[in-house]
Amino acid sequence: MKIGFLGGSFDPVHFGHLMAAQDAYEQNQLDRLILVPAAQAPLKNNDVQSSAEDRLALLRAAVEWDKRFEISDVELRRGGVSYTIDSVRHFRALYPNDELYWIIGGDQLPKLHLWKDIKELAKLVEFIFLERPGHPVKAVPDIPGLRLRRCDGHLLAISSTELRDRVKRDLSLDYFVPHKAIVYIRDHRLYR
Repeated sequence: MKIGFLGGSFDPVHFGHLMAAQDAYEQNQLDRLILVPAAQAPLKNNDVQSSAEDRLALLRAAVEWDKRFEISDVELRRGGVSYTIDSVRHFRALYPNDELYWIIGGDQLPKLHLWKDIKELAKLVEFIFLERPGHPVKAVPDIPGLRLRRCDGHLLAISSTELRDRVKRDLSLDYFVPHKAIVYIRDHRLYR
């Protein structure tokens, strides 16, 4: 089987995340796609505003109807800083005979050399990078054994930071976030 993994804070999940997942799933003919919410991303400022339980519930609300997508809470249960290598080791043990793909944005390629144990990671998974229209990837890191697949991504300029700000300013999340996730945000008074 071909299994793709898309990690992120998903705080909140939005259509940019979901379109990236769908693009990677379709263009690479994946059999499964697993969303992996991070406890804390190592190369980002600690900008997670909602609890692990809330972010997991938001993801479930957003994709529960879509049988193509699954959710793994492995990083949330582990807690602390979420290093991709730890998750990939976990998934490689679970799926020893499958092809594993880690999905990243093209903007992450220049930073890939900074990822923990990147040489081992490059041996364990192939990377699918999403290239957004008008934002071509200019440089590919020189990492031994690195396998890359380019994926045409859609241009959806949405950020979770912007969405949290919209909630604070009492602006609508419609057309940015799946409706069931919006209802969860409102009912649980997130990002206020």
